[in-house]
Amino acid sequence: MNENLKIIDFENIYVSYEITPVLENINLTINQGEHWAILGQNGSGKSTLIKLISNDLYPNTKYKFRKNLFGKERWSIFELKKNLGIITNDLHNYFEKHGNFLTAYEVVLSGYYSSIGIFKHQDFTNEQHERALEVLEFLEILEIKDKRVHQMSTGQLRRCVIGRALIHKPKAFILDEPTTGLDIKAQVSFLNIIRKLSKNSSIIIVTHHFEEIFPEIDNIALMYNKTIYKKGKKADILTSENISKIFDSKITLANENNRYYVKSIN
Repeated sequence: MNENLKIIDFENIYVSYEITPVLENINLTINQGEHWAILGQNGSGKSTLIKLISNDLYPNTKYKFRKNLFGKERWSIFELKKNLGIITNDLHNYFEKHGNFLTAYEVVLSGYYSSIGIFKHQDFTNEQHERALEVLEFLEILEIKDKRVHQMSTGQLRRCVIGRALIHKPKAFILDEPTTGLDIKAQVSFLNIIRKLSKNSSIIIVTHHFEEIFPEIDNIALMYNKTIYKKGKKADILTSENISKIFDSKITLANENNRYYVKSIN
């Protein structure tokens, strides 16, 4: 991976809905090769930050700002998706509701056209079909390639949605609370898949769950009150004092074998 390439290079970004501020003074640089967790309570601005990164939202401010992704100011959404796999629970739920007739293989293959499903006018090469099978094998779900979405477990569908993005071999993934809806066994299995992804792509997890911060994640950004409160190396940022601040509670954070968890909360 090219560690000199900046995946995200944001400086002095403000975003408002009409006159209501939703993000303020966002400054964030994430380099290729780095793995990050963006941590904060619900309502802190995490989801809005994802929309800013995915180009679903743009800064609307009188202030001078910089908003670059992979070194460029402007992207078409389709081209951006080839470089940045964005996995949200909204996308998962959309497939569950509107794509429940699709097989695992079709969900993954649909990534080439960013469509929900496969259509007659879409043309796929032999190499693209082979790539879809490679992705299913990498994600350890090749055996369910003919299984339909409505028959899948939550974890199986989540892997298929990742596969849909992985088809392009993106340089980075953003995963929004990736283990939501998974039982403990499925959580562990799914996080192992994300760790496997991290060997070839940068991983950015957006979450309020400490158990999702796997050992390879070495950088943390804390969201609080519509801005990035602190950011830096995991060992410096994940302290009881900082976590108590952003969650508005007295929290004692503990670390065992490079895994962080809440020891007590008052």
